[in-house]
Amino acid sequence: MPMWAGGVGSPRRGMAPAPTDDLFARKLRQPSRPPLTPHTFEPRPARGPLLRSGSDAGEVRPPTPASPCARARAHSHEDASRPAATPTRLFTDPLALLGLPAEEPEPTFPPVLEPRWFAHYDVQSLLFDWAPRPPGTGSHTEASSGTQTLAEDQTATSDLLLGAPGFVCELGGEGELGLGGPVSPPVPPALPNAAVSVLEEPQTRTTAYSLEHADLGAGYYRKYFYGKEHQNFFGLDEALGPVAVSLRREEKEGSGGGTLHSYRVIVRTTQLRTLRGTISEDALPPGPPRGLSPRKLLEHVAPRLSPTCLRLGSASPKVPRTLLTLDEQVLSFQRKVGILYCRAGQGSEEEMYNNQEAGAAFMQFLTLLGDVVRLKGFESYRAQLDTKTDSTGTHSLYTTYQDHEIMFHVSTMLPYTPNNQQQLLRKRHIGNDIVTIVFQEPGSKPFCPTTIRSHFQHVFLVVRAQAPCTPHTSYRVAVSRTQDTPAFGPALPHGGGPFAANADFRAFLLAKALNGEQAAGHARQFHAMATRTRQQYLQDLATNEVTTTSLDSASRFGLPSLGGRRRATPRGPGAELQAAGALMWGVRAALGARVAAGAETGGPEGAEVPCLLGISAETLVLVAPRDGRVVFNCACRDVLAWTFSEHQLDLYHGRGEAITLRLDGAPGQAVGEVVARLQLVSRGCETRELALPRDGQGRLGFEVDAEGFITHVERFTFAETTGLRPGARLLRVCGQTLPKLGPEAAAQMLRSAPKVCVTVLPPDESGRPRRSFSELYTLSLKEPSRRGAPEPVQDGTVKVVLLPPTKQLLHFSLQDNSGPPGPGDLTEERTEFLHSHNSLSTHSSLSDEAPVLPNTTPDLLLVTTANPSAPGTGRETPPSQDQSGSSSSHEDPSDSAPELRASILPRTLSLRNSISKIMSEAGSETLEDEWQSISEIASTCNTILESLSREGQPVSESGDPKGAPKCDSEPEPGSLSEKVSHLESMLKKLQEDLQREKADRAALEEEVRNLRHNNQRLLAESESAATRLLLASRQLASPTSDLA
Repeated sequence: MPMWAGGVGSPRRGMAPAPTDDLFARKLRQPSRPPLTPHTFEPRPARGPLLRSGSDAGEVRPPTPASPCARARAHSHEDASRPAATPTRLFTDPLALLGLPAEEPEPTFPPVLEPRWFAHYDVQSLLFDWAPRPPGTGSHTEASSGTQTLAEDQTATSDLLLGAPGFVCELGGEGELGLGGPVSPPVPPALPNAAVSVLEEPQTRTTAYSLEHADLGAGYYRKYFYGKEHQNFFGLDEALGPVAVSLRREEKEGSGGGTLHSYRVIVRTTQLRTLRGTISEDALPPGPPRGLSPRKLLEHVAPRLSPTCLRLGSASPKVPRTLLTLDEQVLSFQRKVGILYCRAGQGSEEEMYNNQEAGAAFMQFLTLLGDVVRLKGFESYRAQLDTKTDSTGTHSLYTTYQDHEIMFHVSTMLPYTPNNQQQLLRKRHIGNDIVTIVFQEPGSKPFCPTTIRSHFQHVFLVVRAQAPCTPHTSYRVAVSRTQDTPAFGPALPHGGGPFAANADFRAFLLAKALNGEQAAGHARQFHAMATRTRQQYLQDLATNEVTTTSLDSASRFGLPSLGGRRRATPRGPGAELQAAGALMWGVRAALGARVAAGAETGGPEGAEVPCLLGISAETLVLVAPRDGRVVFNCACRDVLAWTFSEHQLDLYHGRGEAITLRLDGAPGQAVGEVVARLQLVSRGCETRELALPRDGQGRLGFEVDAEGFITHVERFTFAETTGLRPGARLLRVCGQTLPKLGPEAAAQMLRSAPKVCVTVLPPDESGRPRRSFSELYTLSLKEPSRRGAPEPVQDGTVKVVLLPPTKQLLHFSLQDNSGPPGPGDLTEERTEFLHSHNSLSTHSSLSDEAPVLPNTTPDLLLVTTANPSAPGTGRETPPSQDQSGSSSSHEDPSDSAPELRASILPRTLSLRNSISKIMSEAGSETLEDEWQSISEIASTCNTILESLSREGQPVSESGDPKGAPKCDSEPEPGSLSEKVSHLESMLKKLQEDLQREKADRAALEEEVRNLRHNNQRLLAESESAATRLLLASRQLASPTSDLA
């Protein structure tokens, strides 16, 4: 039977025509030369939803142009008997014919959830999707985890780890996954992308290694609903399945004295992402004075949710407890990690499980990792180990890290069974651990993950010791994870180390293990298990914990509205931008690689990625909805400036890095909304584009330092005419950002470019240069090293001078030509930044009655805070004397200052953060004397931090800075230590009192709820008794009436 290539007469096209004697027709039917023109590679027109290649056979296609063969058939005598040709198939990707991966579709603007001004609480709320996922699709990260391809995964090997199918190998140097691909890991206080979770509240990085992939927003119900007046509705939606909705109306006093109302909403479906957030009452349609009814609110917030299926939840105490368990099932602060011991020359699973005793190198590693504890009578987290009869061994390894309890299942500490190669008693525990550490002695064979036969072990951390049991012991690390487990940090250095055997390596390995287990929760197997558990909880609530009151009958049965007071007067247009949560826009984002005209942008930086842009009062994030990961984040206090057009916005942040955002919609509408939001939550401003011509001698007429700050502008030059002023900051030079160019390349471009086009960030209102918060934090830590003698810089032929970081000439005045400030001005600049960050600018508000956003400065960064110097104090030194005497006059008075700072600063920062936590958690019922004690401790901490941060400008006991530094006024190390110790003891006592107060309050609230429940039951019983008594009295009265 002839084989047809999809042409005329093939089985795909129907039965073959009848035989004919026409030679021309028979030649056209030859199988060796099939017609090629019906297969076309023209681009598919935009008709309906985009389908994958090979799945569009049944879609109606437009007629294709007639080919020469088709025209020949049209003139032949067979066209009457030939069956009508079906529409030609249109291939969307020619690479699919060659068996190559399909080309990525053109990125589009991701859709944004309705309602438009819903303020999301966390990142996973941004990714909430109303469309239910078909069963078996797995996690949102399994399609693309942002790592290498399968072929690269299998070939990535080293002396520690072998590549294997189905696993991803990390040998070092991979970096963090960012917007344009792998990027270098961020440094504190910036957060890694995978560690960003809550957006409405500040997230500070207090340790070198952050915990990632944690849904910290799961505590939203406990924080804003539990124990407060709210309403829960449950039901079975036809499209979404079981759902649970929690609603609460909030009111707070605005800055203008009025009352502001908002609604907090939680929508839970069977998918693991939950919609959490707030919507302002001003963004909702007008309603009655008592607020919107639950039905009207849900019709606006959740338009795809059927309101007829919802019923009011019962008043049983079981309902809020079940919702707490449902939401917080992803939060666990108890982890178990397996440890396998691999001796020299070993490499298989059986060999590692059958090692009966631990070697010296292994014991050294275990001692560094945690504490060996006796299992019998152990009261902390035991990780399924027997703590009564010693059936699982007598000892184990236990430790704590960042509020997590970690119990290790060490192979040599678990029971050993002689003459049993499987060692099931050991494999029973280690084989059920998600993360396994494989410790290798020098000379061990490379580890292959396929040798481990387990369905639960998804992450392997391979650690090899170098020079063990010596003062020079170090370790190398490699990571192997399943392909459906997303990447996690901390990132490995190139070569996987070496790491010195110290506390820093312990923190790195523990953070890696905790992040690995949290990331494995997104894998297909664990994602399906969590989905089934969530569905069971929701099904139970929708079936057993509901009343007969529906949303439709709410007003009929007297269901109260979500508030009691009258609505405040609307604040006017733009009021919805005042929300503390994250407002969302659909954008196409790329790294800011804008170049000059005529240049080309090569590399992946110019590739646009469809993202969801979320801007809260604290954080700006870009989330890729395709794989559900954060590709970019920065604190709003790190936003420097922006340049915008009708559909595009260039955002500058940090040290001057830039990203480009392209928005859809009406010209200028979405961009205007984003700019208005940035004006409210950041200190940034709009940039200026300047074209700087050269004078007759080829000079530009200004000086700039290595960081891009304009230090001097010559009078009556083109630079001054175009508006360039001292204190301005160069962000781009000829289209390239300064961090990408570097100081030398920027200087060369300024000297040699025939036409210089720059993007300039103007100074602030006082003429000071604008810096991001992270820059000020870094400068505060490096300030002692910036006081050295300045190095001479050779001037070029052009009047453009780049000074090293040790000689920053910051011109704070726009008119006069005063000399450069002294070292104390940097502290004043930081203080000015912090104070201005705490208060909203008058130019940022969209209306007079807009509320002031809360103070979002984290307490960790108070190390940079210092009281501003008095006018004229320390600022009257002439510029000539400042150059020569700065190193001597501002030198530290004693050699013990660095040691004092290193020993006391972490303790004081910890105290200040704890105080902030106590002040945020303490209720309004806290006594006045307790608040007074907390404020006294906070002020004392600030005094210590100010004296430590300035290092050479002593602070008196009252906290006021002195005019001239004196050795006798510098706080002594002993007094500071005693003060910190006293503060620690006072803080501990306050924490204990606060915990007792919380416990008493919780018990009182529980007792009140029980009393209310009993009161309702007694009322029902009394009504029933009254009814029975009335019936009995009527029956007794009826015979009397008959007798009468």
